[in-house]
Amino acid sequence: MSENKEPHVAKCVYDFTEGNKDLKDLLGGKGANLAEMTNLGLPVPPGFTITTEACKVYLDSGEEPPALRDEVSAHLDALEQRMGKKLGQADDPLLVSVRSGAKFSMPGMMDTVLNIGLSDKSVKGLAKQAGDERFAWDSYRRLIQMFGKTVLGVDGELFEEALEKAKEAKGVQVDTELDAADLKKLVTAFKKTVKTEAGRDFPQDPREQMDLAIKAVFESWNGDRAKLYRRQERIPGDLGTAVNVCSMVFGNLGPDSGTGVAFTRDPASGHQGVYGDYLQNAQGEDVVAGIRNTVPLAELENIDKASYDQLMQIMETLENHYKDLCDIEFTIERGKLWMLQTRVGKRTAGAAFRIATQLVDQGLIDETEALQRVNGAQLAQLMFPRFDEEARAEQVGRGIAASPGAAVGKAVFDSYTAVKWSRSGEKVILVRRETNPDDLDGMIAAEGILTSRGGKTSHAAVVARGMGKTCVCGAEELEVDTKRRRMIVPGGRVVEEGDVISIDGSSGKVYLGEVPVVPSPVVEYFEGRMHPGADDADELVEAVHRMMAFADRKRRLRVRANADNAEDALRARRFGAQGIGLCRTEHMFLGDRRELVERLILADTETEREESLKQLLPLQKQDFVELFEAMDGLPVTVRLLDPPLHEFLPDITELSVRVALAESRQEPHENELRLLQAVHRLHEQNPMLGLRGVRLGLVIPGLFTMQVRAIAEAAAERKTAKGDPRAEIMIPLVGTVQELEIVRDEADQVIAEVEAATGTRLKLAIGTMIELPRAALTAGQIAEAAEFFSFGTNDLTQTVWGFSRDDVEASFFTAYLEKGIFGVSPFETIDKDGVGSLVKSAATAGRSTRPDLKLGVCGEHGGDPESVHFFHEVGLDYVSCSPFRIPVARLEAGRAATQSTGSDHR
Repeated sequence: MSENKEPHVAKCVYDFTEGNKDLKDLLGGKGANLAEMTNLGLPVPPGFTITTEACKVYLDSGEEPPALRDEVSAHLDALEQRMGKKLGQADDPLLVSVRSGAKFSMPGMMDTVLNIGLSDKSVKGLAKQAGDERFAWDSYRRLIQMFGKTVLGVDGELFEEALEKAKEAKGVQVDTELDAADLKKLVTAFKKTVKTEAGRDFPQDPREQMDLAIKAVFESWNGDRAKLYRRQERIPGDLGTAVNVCSMVFGNLGPDSGTGVAFTRDPASGHQGVYGDYLQNAQGEDVVAGIRNTVPLAELENIDKASYDQLMQIMETLENHYKDLCDIEFTIERGKLWMLQTRVGKRTAGAAFRIATQLVDQGLIDETEALQRVNGAQLAQLMFPRFDEEARAEQVGRGIAASPGAAVGKAVFDSYTAVKWSRSGEKVILVRRETNPDDLDGMIAAEGILTSRGGKTSHAAVVARGMGKTCVCGAEELEVDTKRRRMIVPGGRVVEEGDVISIDGSSGKVYLGEVPVVPSPVVEYFEGRMHPGADDADELVEAVHRMMAFADRKRRLRVRANADNAEDALRARRFGAQGIGLCRTEHMFLGDRRELVERLILADTETEREESLKQLLPLQKQDFVELFEAMDGLPVTVRLLDPPLHEFLPDITELSVRVALAESRQEPHENELRLLQAVHRLHEQNPMLGLRGVRLGLVIPGLFTMQVRAIAEAAAERKTAKGDPRAEIMIPLVGTVQELEIVRDEADQVIAEVEAATGTRLKLAIGTMIELPRAALTAGQIAEAAEFFSFGTNDLTQTVWGFSRDDVEASFFTAYLEKGIFGVSPFETIDKDGVGSLVKSAATAGRSTRPDLKLGVCGEHGGDPESVHFFHEVGLDYVSCSPFRIPVARLEAGRAATQSTGSDHR
């Protein structure tokens, strides 16, 4: 680097006595917590931490910061003086470990080297000092093995092979049965391997060992496994890792030594007690490797009561200090307890809720902090039914986990059969290559949906989530043959219609046969079937109830539901919905009304068209009467017809076959022929960007006005019945204010006619969906004709990215995620930089024109935890999501309103 660009790092190294737990960005999680425990006066082996800033300089430039070596030397000198011995000295060597420690825990993803300072000379001094020759040579063996693999890049398998040969020659099964003579030979073999593979001798200079190990830990930040882990956990790639240099303590020096892991509460349940494992005469890696069985931590009281009592005091100190569940690693060296690490411990979803409320009751945290200790993803885990993990099951495939839950039923391959069997009391799984609106009845009847195509935002996935149905999509290894009514699984095995299968919407796994399901008491609570405070109430339900109450008191964002019928609306109310943010009227046009829609599409004259609309009107009105009654007193946003009309017509191939067969048999086929002509006439290369939404309302006279009239008449009827309907009419796919103005003028006229005819004053807000980039860019103009905006982020994401959501997730999203192009699918969590910037600018522009403009979102992102925080930040009034996502959105809205640095439980 040129002189004027030389990086400057103010301070590269911190002694454990200098840092604290709030310096995780600089010292990493491990270093910050070691410093914190040191400050608390706990027994921590002395050491120092090299900062993440030094790591970043090294990774950016390929060179250490100029001051690093001198600072390390100064801290090493201080450490040697404190310990009364020098690194690697021959008679009584100081040994150190060099460990990684990023801000967020990345267990096993980066490198560690133990026992640095051992050499051909110092190993003898260690043996004499410890009084245990085997221990010393085993420590040296471990150093060469770790150093060779981690620092010098030697294939680790070569060391493992040499170790196996040594055990075979001795006739033993485990490492601990090798004696000092065996281990001396192994050290010689390991050094030869290093010389051959690395082209150099194993370094005998202890400072060289330490310096090379520090660089290796820096470089491990960009190792393949670390990068993959960061992508999966969505940890930023520019944080770098700190390096902790810590004096070694040993738990393998005899029966008065040992190592263990402890938790201040049970990480599985959250219950208080003594939880952990201990292993006598062992190093930490022995516990992980499972060389010997551990004993419960409580047994330590019988083995070494003094150390046990001290550990219990320290655990209480740490939990009170961190005000959370702590995960602790410790070693006892000849009766002396040492603390090697502490961190806020990971816990199950159930434990997270229990612990948060327990800590509030203990006065350690307040409600605001409690909300930061739980999250929507954990709540979702608690809500979905799940398979019994202990059950034996035969997995035959895996797809995309599209809608969580566990579903068991007989495989059926069309909607008609699904409905028929379901009405007969059978539980079914609807299996399709992909679903379409025709399958809605079957999807409602089924316990779950399995498709061999599609992704998380395909029709099957979106509708399933809206209904709370389990769904696995894109299971490409399964060959679905709907004509033969069967599915072929890998290996050629055939699943016939009627065979029982099980699908796991949380993992995407598909099983043959029935896997037992465990129900969720949390859903029973939200459904009103389990009441907090009742004698039989689940302890977890009590915790969830309290956290939801906290969130509801704190949140600013209101939460509505995406619901299309009274049944879904009532469920949404039970789940806490404050209205309906999206009622998709296209779902009302299916089933028994299909023939009327076909007649509307086929109408050759205005009279025929008006007759079809006249017959649809009372049916639509009744839909809305039921919906307004279910949501009485709450807003209901009704989206006028949105999808292309050809979706309501038969498949073009099937219809062509029917016409051809009828012609060959000289059978009457006039209606089928007219249908086929209509299908050809309406066929589009890209229908999702074609004749749909507001364009339909402008091209087919009377369609939108019929729907507006049905909404207005239903609202008037409810008001006459002393109800409180709060209908809002939403125009879809608007790209220019002129479209909205034309439809609005027609709607206002219809509403006025209904008011005059019924003598009822109606207050029906009219707004639009912002789901096209042009609408977002011209939001200031569109707001002149709109009383509210609802951001349709599904289509907005498609049109901003140029993605077809039904195709891309299954085709190349996996590669994009693996290559780090995406941290997460933009259909799952909103793309803040692209789609999000349009939402933000449109909200600002809309309110600059109309300050009282109501703003919401009704795309799938409305129920996504991270997206909810974004919508809170940009000032939306509400989010809308499927009924089963409402509790998640409520919780995250509360968390967003109280967001602070809080605890991060990655």
